[in-house]
Amino acid sequence: MENWSTVIFSAERPFEEKVQQIFEYQVENNLVYRRFCEALAPDILNSGGKDISRIPLLPVKAFKDAEITAKPDEQPDRLFKSSGTSEMQRSIHRVHEARIYEQSLVEGFKAFYNLDQCVIWAYTPGYADNPHSSLIYMLQKLIDQDESGKSRFLPLANPLESSAIEEVEREGKQLILFGAAFGLLDLVELGAVRLPSNAIVIETGGMKTHRREMSRRELHRRLARGFGLDGSRIHSEYGMAELLSQAYAIGGNWFRTVPWMKVSIRNPEDPSETVPPNNEGLIGVIDLANVHSCPFLLTGDTGVMDERGRFEVRGRWNPKDLRGCNFLIDED
Repeated sequence: MENWSTVIFSAERPFEEKVQQIFEYQVENNLVYRRFCEALAPDILNSGGKDISRIPLLPVKAFKDAEITAKPDEQPDRLFKSSGTSEMQRSIHRVHEARIYEQSLVEGFKAFYNLDQCVIWAYTPGYADNPHSSLIYMLQKLIDQDESGKSRFLPLANPLESSAIEEVEREGKQLILFGAAFGLLDLVELGAVRLPSNAIVIETGGMKTHRREMSRRELHRRLARGFGLDGSRIHSEYGMAELLSQAYAIGGNWFRTVPWMKVSIRNPEDPSETVPPNNEGLIGVIDLANVHSCPFLLTGDTGVMDERGRFEVRGRWNPKDLRGCNFLIDED
């Protein structure tokens, strides 16, 4: 049996080599993805994915329409579902080898932050309230890394306590506050509490609700002012139920990925085509941690990429039908 953790997280093996091996595994075992490739780019099956820019990207909508798995005969360790009400059709991500996700989220976070020296507060519902949320699962695992016991989920609709903040400072720890965009704004409105100057606020998206909508730039400005922080202390996390890795924007709008994740910007009219830097398109992702579901995904988000390989998220795209979607489901 292949040790996929070793393949995915190896620093010695080139990314392209790992992609090729996982692509071959997917084509052999993932019926939905194989059909998609056969319909969209049958020649890529013979090449074995050697040119990773030509590997077809499966629209994330497929997670709503079909069982996306390379292990159809095995029960998953975890089921993650996209946000929404019970009446909505939600994406379902079947996660085999949950330890791969845990390694991805912990090592990914450590690539950007000093996890051993921080206290994490999460202003979201707790894991018990939403066990199918990949974000809340991630936050719980990060909180579990803190042996001091000071990392925790915060009670919703309660203002921050100055005494608790002072206690974190006395321990010499850095405070990292996680939350959805408008949840953090609600927290600011509950009461003016200044965070330590070295604190970091990480917003996890959710830029639009029934109440209000604003740009990420304006959101960060309000959060910085509300928490008494320099604007560089407001960061962003990019992830979704269909991905097992995250990207982070460290003070600004430009996201960087972990080494086992690669982003490209695709032409919405022909997603097989990568657009040049500084041109807007659909965000495509290769996430090797998705080894048992599908690592090759086309998101519903628009974005741009700069010459340094960083990407910016511009918003949601509302397509009618992405090319190739009609081949996703077996009609037999």
